[in-house]
This record gives sequence, structure tokens and C-alpha cells, in this order.
Amino acid sequence: MRHTARTPRRSRKKRSSLANRAIAASAALILGGGGLVAVNVYASAGEGPSGSPPTRTQSVGRQMSTIDCPDAGNELPDVPEQARPEVDRELAAMDTQITDAYQQFADRKEQISQDPGLAENAVLGPLRNKRTVSLDRIGTAIERVGQRPTGIEGLAGCSLRADDSAPGNGSDTGDGGNGGGNGGQDDGQGQDQGQNQGQGDDQGQGDNQGQGDDQGQGDDQGNGQDPGDGQGQGQGGNGPEASDFVDIQSVQPNVDRPRQRRGSSRGTFTTDCGRNENGKFNPDNVIVAPGVSNGAHHMHDYIGNQANDAFASDDDLANGATTCRNQGDRSTYYWPVLRLQNGQDEADVNADGGGKDQNTGEIQTPSQVTLKFVGSPVGKVTAMPRFLRIITGDAKAFTNGDANANASWSCTGFENRQLKDKYPICPEGSQVVRTFAFQNCWDGQNTDSANHRTHVAFAQSDGRCPNGFRAVPQLVQRIVYDVPPGPGFAVDSFPEQLHKPITDHGDFINVFDKQLMKKVVRCINDGRRCR
Repeated sequence: MRHTARTPRRSRKKRSSLANRAIAASAALILGGGGLVAVNVYASAGEGPSGSPPTRTQSVGRQMSTIDCPDAGNELPDVPEQARPEVDRELAAMDTQITDAYQQFADRKEQISQDPGLAENAVLGPLRNKRTVSLDRIGTAIERVGQRPTGIEGLAGCSLRADDSAPGNGSDTGDGGNGGGNGGQDDGQGQDQGQNQGQGDDQGQGDNQGQGDDQGQGDDQGNGQDPGDGQGQGQGGNGPEASDFVDIQSVQPNVDRPRQRRGSSRGTFTTDCGRNENGKFNPDNVIVAPGVSNGAHHMHDYIGNQANDAFASDDDLANGATTCRNQGDRSTYYWPVLRLQNGQDEADVNADGGGKDQNTGEIQTPSQVTLKFVGSPVGKVTAMPRFLRIITGDAKAFTNGDANANASWSCTGFENRQLKDKYPICPEGSQVVRTFAFQNCWDGQNTDSANHRTHVAFAQSDGRCPNGFRAVPQLVQRIVYDVPPGPGFAVDSFPEQLHKPITDHGDFINVFDKQLMKKVVRCINDGRRCR
């Protein structure tokens, strides 16, 4: 089912060690039209003074396809509260800088393949200079109220990388694979994301997602849409490509059910907030880029709270209208839109978050959205604080690595087979399913954190929360789409993320009123199923 996007209004995301990312600049080779040509390609963060020359040569032997930059936002887990507004603005500006540089690269890809110096002179050098200024401003803002972060200048340098390279190192570990997972702070939390899922829906991520990579991609199956476009890239060369899809029937079952222990909280609470039938879209992200228009550089579906844009305060959300049937739930739920790659333009074809950010195609309204809160397999849950913000997944997982990747893909009738880094090709009569399991442990103090991750966590492999965290109702979000069979769709993404499935993510702000949250906790802890 399609819902045409309205003209959008206004709308970033990971973490690793500063020292690990501050590596020496390097040179690589790009496969040009007639062979290999040398080009200066800086690693994800350079050591030494800005503009220092490459120190070694690495043979790549394939076409560079995107820009890989360190995600500064995830390198700053401890930002003083007073400095956050300025830091957030600079981080959003750095995302825009990458978007602009990616456009420069995409427009000159053929020239870059022929001219060894063009990538550095026209793309990477100017980008590094802009990032250096922004990073200095971030350091200064933090220094005014605290201690300036050390090594921050090492995050300025970016590199070109091939589609099939692991983040930051140019090795062939596959799209969004396990290479380059520099410092997700979740400490393996992605292992247990399915532990509380599956009450009737057969959803759950499971440890062994992604089996069947590169099996049965079937470039021209189904509806005759070829995401390869003759060059292995859909959306005008911006992805996805045929290898990003796999036939779900070739994937082995990989979802393990957790063992429910004595004292577990087995109830559920389901809230019905619609499917965005009213077409609320914008490319903002009030969690990670508050006060910044087009902070996400991709379009979001919104259900629940209708006051959500980049400028919404907690008071705005508390007083906003909601699409939720239970008016005590004014929470906001949002995720990147899914589009058909069928050549059809939407109203945002010339707008921020849409065509201006390489997101094109026909936006799909989900055929079904389920929002279910579930319990803990080892004990009782406590109430979420009002205005708790949670992001699950990583919008930049293609370049960041998969440490925080969390969304999973499947097909109706096959939900015991979950994919993390591939889109599913579903058989006739089966629908595409996106599943997000949100973090189910809270630090008991903060409704947000500087990198929007460290105040919440996933339960450990034994089902218990990490030390200092307490179990809260876990939001499990299931979104179903009736799209033509075959590899002709993709989620919106930051332009340089090439619409990879591993970049899928969901955002949630809890705006349940106090009485309704008490009901949610009672239902879950008492083992009942409530709405």
C-alpha cells in the first residue's frame, strides 16, 4: 500500500575508542575505466597534522563507492549537560558536511577514477578541513564547562572505501559484516535482542542472523525491478545492490527462544497507534539532532505523537495529539521510510531528506504495525521514566561496523529466519517484515545520554541487566509491508550509507502518562496480555 509523502518540513547516530580510530593516513588504488590508478585516500582518522601525506599504499583493485568517516557523536559518551546543545549542533553540521562531500564524490566518481589527486583536492581535503573546525568547536564547548576531550582532532580525516570493504580497513569482510566494529558500548548486547520477543509473532533477532549471505539473490526476480540498474547499484548508483538481497527460503532458521525462569515477567502490553495512514513524515531527529532541520538526512515515518519534529520540547510532546488509540500513550515512534525502487517520484523528490539526500522512490505505508511491550525472562520489570529516549540499531552501521546494528528483516511465514545485513526476497503471498527490539535495561537515572546509548542497555546472555541497570518493559516493534516480490525496495538512509539494510534503526520517546505506565508494568509482571 502506498501513501504519498507530503512536502517534508525539517530533521544523525555510534561509538569507539578515540585512540583506535586515530590511525595514520593511507593511500589506496581505485579501479578506473581502464585499470588501477593511484589516489590519496585517508583512513577514518588521521594521525599528525591535518593534510599530512599518505604513509603507505594499499591495493584495493575495485571501485570506491562511499565516504567513511569516524562517527564523532559516538566518541563522546561524556558531554556535560551545559555543552550538549552546541555539541549536538556541530555533530549535525558534520553529518551535513559528509552528505555534501558524498555528493561531490558521486558527481565526480568517473573523474576521480582517472585523476589520482581529485579525491583529495576536491573531496577529502575540504571535508577534513571542515571537520577539523567543527571538532575544535566541540572541544571548546566542552572545555568551557569541563575537561576538553583528548584526541578529538584525530577524528577529522575520512577515507573512500569500496562497497564490500569492512569499515576503516579496506578488507573484504562483507557488507556490514563484523569487521571494523570499533567500540560499540553495548558489550555484546546484540546477542540477546530476541530474548523477550515472540509472543505470537515469531519475531526475534537471534545470534546467528544473516546466514545465507549471497545466496539466491536473484537479480531480476518477481516484478522485473533490477536494483543493479546495470551497474550493481539502485537509486541512481546510490544503492542498494543485488548482493544486498537474499531469498528468505535459502536462510536456515536461526531464532532461539530464551528459557523463561521462575519469577520472570511473562505478560505483554500492546498499544495501537496506527500505520502512519495520515502521512506524517519529516527528515528530523529530535533525539540526536534537536533544533536542527533535516538532522537525519532521510525521511522518517511517525506514529503516535504528532508534535514530533526537530524543535519539539518535552512540553510539546506532553501536550501533543496522538494517533494512539489509548490517549494515555502520547509516545513517539519513528523509523526510516521504506520505498519501492520503481522510478516513481514522491513529493519530496526535490526536498531535504528525499531526493536532495539520495532518497528516491515510492514511499510505502506499512500494512501492519505492532507495538508490544514485553517483560524479562529472569524477573520483574519497573516503570520507564517519562521522556526516556531510546534508539535501537545504528543509522551508520555500514561505515561504523555492526556493533550496534539491531534491526532484523524477515518475511511473514518465515519469521524464525531473521536477517541483519540483507534484505529478504519473500515468496509470492509473503510480506516483508522489519523487527526492532529496543533496549530493555535502564540505568535508573537518566532519560538520555550524550551518545544516546549509555543510559540504556540490552540484557546480558543470562537475561539479567548489567550491574547498575534495572529491567524495564521492552518495546518490540514489528512493521509489515506488502511489496512486490523481488529486490526492488530499500529503507531511507544517510546518503553515504548506500541504503544498506544493516543501517535500519528505530527511535522511541516514552510519553506514557503515569497511570498507563503503571498498568503496563502490572500487566507484564502479572503475566497478563493487555491493550
